[in-house]
Amino acid sequence: MSPLAVFFRTLMKSSAVFLGAGIIFLHPSLDWSNTARPTARQGSAQEAADALIAALKDSDAGVRKQAAWALGEMESAKAVPALIEALKDSEVEVRQHAMSALGEIGDARAAAAIAGALKDSDPRVRARAASALAEIGDKTTVDALIAAVRDSNVEVRRRAVSALGEIGDSRALPALTAALKDEDAGVRRQAVMAIAEISDEDDNHPSLTQHIRIHPKPRPHPKPVIAGIR
Repeated sequence: MSPLAVFFRTLMKSSAVFLGAGIIFLHPSLDWSNTARPTARQGSAQEAADALIAALKDSDAGVRKQAAWALGEMESAKAVPALIEALKDSEVEVRQHAMSALGEIGDARAAAAIAGALKDSDPRVRARAASALAEIGDKTTVDALIAAVRDSNVEVRRRAVSALGEIGDSRALPALTAALKDEDAGVRRQAVMAIAEISDEDDNHPSLTQHIRIHPKPRPHPKPVIAGIR
């Protein structure tokens, strides 16, 4: 092979190597080493969740409270059983944060435990429980929320009424119409909105006509109305 041919052959090989390197540089997705990174990140997140779950049993109440908050921010479904257990914590703030975390996660497995917390000794926990049930939206908790509409604490009553509106079950209508006579104006306003939300879910539900009857004041000079509007 002539020296000139050897030169061109070497030049072509060098160009091919350069071109291949350029493709990898311009298209990092072709770098196979990246395929392991999502798995590594998932593993790190799971390890962090496990550590936070363990921290729910820390001797310091502040650590337990912050761990519950963090698990809610992570929306860690794996933490649900541990957070349910934290609803029995001796410290009110830990129970509050565990309740909020369960609401953030929104797992129906926690619905029954949260409904039970509507009878907690502290009204702040009961109020958080009502809000958490609104976020989860499980209709099996409607009866517990109906009972909470008669709670001695006004904030609990407000949130229970609001939660019933969010869940949208017509079984709550008798309790909501009764709440229109609550001594607190905020509860009454929430009841009005909750009834409207349930009526939006099912405009033709018979419960609406059974429990809510509107008797408009007769007009001295009635105007023609559009057909179909009553």
